[in-house]
Amino acid sequence: MAEMAYCVKCKAKQEMKGAKKVTMKNGRPAMQGKCGACGTGMYKILPLK
Repeated sequence: MAEMAYCVKCKAKQEMKGAKKVTMKNGRPAMQGKCGACGTGMYKILPLK
C-alpha cells in the first residue's frame, strides 16, 4: 500500500509517490516524497519507536 500524507497545495490527503524514509535534523523519522496529484513535495513525520 502506498504511503498517504496531507498535501498543503491540494488541501487533502493524497498518495505519496517516491516515498523514502529519512531522518530529520532533530533525529525524528519521517517519510519524504511527492504528491501523486500535483507533484508538490510532501513530508509525513513518523512516530518515535
